[in-house]
Amino acid sequence: MATCVQAPPARATAQTSPLPWRTIAWFGALLIACYAPVLGGLIRQWSSDADMGHGFLVPFVAVYIAWRRRSKVTAARPAPNYWGLAVLIWGAAQMIGGNLAAQIFVARTAFLISLVGTILFLGGAVPVRILSFPLFLLIFLVPIPAIIYAQITLPLQIFASSVAETVLNFMGIPVLRDGNILELAHQRISVVEACSGMRSLLSLLFLSLVYAYFSDPRIWMRGLLAAATIPIAIAANAARVTLTGMAANFAPGLAYGVFHLFEGWVLFVAALAIIVAFHRLVNRRHANA
Repeated sequence: MATCVQAPPARATAQTSPLPWRTIAWFGALLIACYAPVLGGLIRQWSSDADMGHGFLVPFVAVYIAWRRRSKVTAARPAPNYWGLAVLIWGAAQMIGGNLAAQIFVARTAFLISLVGTILFLGGAVPVRILSFPLFLLIFLVPIPAIIYAQITLPLQIFASSVAETVLNFMGIPVLRDGNILELAHQRISVVEACSGMRSLLSLLFLSLVYAYFSDPRIWMRGLLAAATIPIAIAANAARVTLTGMAANFAPGLAYGVFHLFEGWVLFVAALAIIVAFHRLVNRRHANA
């Protein structure tokens, strides 16, 4: 007796279309070519502005994080979104308007907008969502506008010099403060913009976000560590100014030069250690809750 065996229906397997790498490379080359003057200006400022020294590190870290997520990007079915073309046009218009109005910040942030628009246009919303964190980190490529920078640095200068005055007087070291200037017995210390703490604040903020990404999968932890970085960086800078005043009271030459630079690096590393310790403390409290 003949029997007919019917094979079970094959399961439909989702076929993912390969990403259009050639098109992506073409758009990437065009994007870099169009924004070459803007990117060149950024690189020159990174090399000349001590507050933006971390700018050279940002693209490498962002690209590395994006590379780690490449499997998720390639697994997503490409769904080109024509809203991305609108975002590209917006970025181009912003760059032109920023250059015409001599608004460097506007022109530079236009590159980030165009980059997001390119990804959205070629791959859709899913790749943009997958790459949202490395794209966010690219904000640290662009210096803060000068008008906002000035509004932030002056209060930081006054705060650091005020803390130094209080601590030094408490320790029996006579000091008079006039704004951001500390008058010691044999030395005058001026807390200039470079000593306001903005340099360490921006670098620490970037590093704390990167540290949170690699050490903790929870998104809220990144925000918490970023928020904690601000007072930690401000306190570290106030400590640096105070230690400079203490050193200058015994040897005026220690307020400048190699010792002052070394002191800054030590306190920067100490601030990083405090951020890591804070993260572990939060994790311990969260685990015991």
